[in-house]
Amino acid sequence: MSGQQQSAREPGYFAVSPLMLFPKAFGRFKVFIRQAGRLMLYASENEVYTREHLSRLHENGVSEVFVQTGDRERFDRYLENNLAQYLLNERVPLEARARIFHIAARSMVRELYGKKLPAKLLKRAQFARIAAFVEKTLAFLARGESLKQLATLMAHDFKTYDHSLQVFVFATALMNTYDLPEDEMVQIGVGAVLHDLGKLGIDPAILDKPGPLTAEETLIVRTHPAKGVALCSGLNLSLTAMQCILFHHERADGSGYPGSVGNGEIPLAAMAVGLVDVFAALTTARPYASAVSPFEALRVMRDMKGAFDTELFKRFVMVLSGAEIV
Repeated sequence: MSGQQQSAREPGYFAVSPLMLFPKAFGRFKVFIRQAGRLMLYASENEVYTREHLSRLHENGVSEVFVQTGDRERFDRYLENNLAQYLLNERVPLEARARIFHIAARSMVRELYGKKLPAKLLKRAQFARIAAFVEKTLAFLARGESLKQLATLMAHDFKTYDHSLQVFVFATALMNTYDLPEDEMVQIGVGAVLHDLGKLGIDPAILDKPGPLTAEETLIVRTHPAKGVALCSGLNLSLTAMQCILFHHERADGSGYPGSVGNGEIPLAAMAVGLVDVFAALTTARPYASAVSPFEALRVMRDMKGAFDTELFKRFVMVLSGAEIV
């Protein structure tokens, strides 16, 4: 995840892959390239990107282009409007779509790590281990059917996909405090990214409803863990990943769903994904609630007495504070 360093070399800009300039897409932001040590304008905010743009960049060995930091919101909106359509375009070779997914997801995850976690955590030696888990998780998800499912989720509700990456970031950082085998960490990451896939079966009008849900709508929303497991049945996921999807709304005191199981029956990885899922939701603006600060989110979660495993919650607080606990 070295792109963070690349961006830092150009104050006021962030670096992206040229492959993110989707043919026929309209960015509404300026694109710059580095020439002779300086950034030069390559495409204006009024240009429609073409295959010729990509060809020229490839022929000249350009591996990154730059967008002004002030255009970050426009770039994110551009990604939201175009990424799913590109990934679902079966006229584009699967290998090319998988590569774009990997690049886009890695970029979003890198940004989330920088914004959501303490800076000193990212400087520690064990962060290299987290970065390795991130790469292997994204490589797993870039395969044919899982890529199609995630692209469909993006098209259905991009905010749910963005939330899933946030959960992935927090879950990876939290579970890295345990001495788990690499393959299990990767599958926890896969389960974290896919935990809300079942929302594909929920009407976006319900997901984006600005007010309280009716009793009937609540029951519909509560079907998404089981629907997620069903959608993942052909993805060759491990039991750990499936448990993260099915149990992420279960609570230690038995108050969760879909099975109202208690602490002793919820696997550790699923408890971790459920915990960070709540934190990510509270700290992000939603149609029915404003975002709260991380401190306020932790206070709210602490007051949900019995909902979360005490040891797991303490570990998460220490991760967010940057404390050394491993």
